[in-house]
Amino acid sequence: MTKKEFILILQDSRQIAPAVKHFTFHREDGEACSFIPGQFITLHIPTPEKVLRRSYSIANSTHEASDKIEFAASYVPEGTASDLLFTMQVGDKVTATGPFGRLVLRDEQPNRYIFVATGTGITPYRTMLSELAHRFKQHPCFKVVLLFGVRKPEDLLYRDEFTRFAQKNPWFEFRAYYSRIKLEQRLPYEYEGRVLNAFNEIEPNPKQDIVYLCGNPNMVDEVFSLLINTHSFPSEMVRREKYISSN
Repeated sequence: MTKKEFILILQDSRQIAPAVKHFTFHREDGEACSFIPGQFITLHIPTPEKVLRRSYSIANSTHEASDKIEFAASYVPEGTASDLLFTMQVGDKVTATGPFGRLVLRDEQPNRYIFVATGTGITPYRTMLSELAHRFKQHPCFKVVLLFGVRKPEDLLYRDEFTRFAQKNPWFEFRAYYSRIKLEQRLPYEYEGRVLNAFNEIEPNPKQDIVYLCGNPNMVDEVFSLLINTHSFPSEMVRREKYISSN
């Protein structure tokens, strides 16, 4: 089904990592945007040749209907979408459609959710936190482990939010994996190596776990292959969304 276009007005933007900004827009028409945690919107980027379409996962801290839409975007050198977003001023406008996407929490009760992300692929899980907390109050019988792979600690998007949520909710575990540094001292949630390494430690169970993958296409493919071929996961128990750098 085709979604109706709407206009977004930039309300705020802030740097949250060396090459990543968090953007907050509101709808020009004032209508509330209903979405399911994990969905994305698509921006329509005008160029002299054509209108480009670039998609970004909604990163609102709650999924309650609001006229505000938040997302994070990485800067891609010489990227058309990056040049537009990273030079926008408060009050500037852009056309959008959505929400879209199937990387959402469904009506099911696994023993454990395993969320895996690299880079801005972490954003869908930020929005899922409030829904997970609500579900746990209704049925306090599952666990969640969030595995976040980045190069260095300064690339760890929304770190304080995830660590605070983990401290308040013992059923939620946050693990950060650094692929480009060696840790002389580490915090309890910090690990060395690629996020793929986590599966040697968390013992994925195809009879009890549901896995969500979001981020770099190579990571998504590698983890999917590992789960299917090594841990015997049925493909329907592994939900995927790949993030491809937009130019």
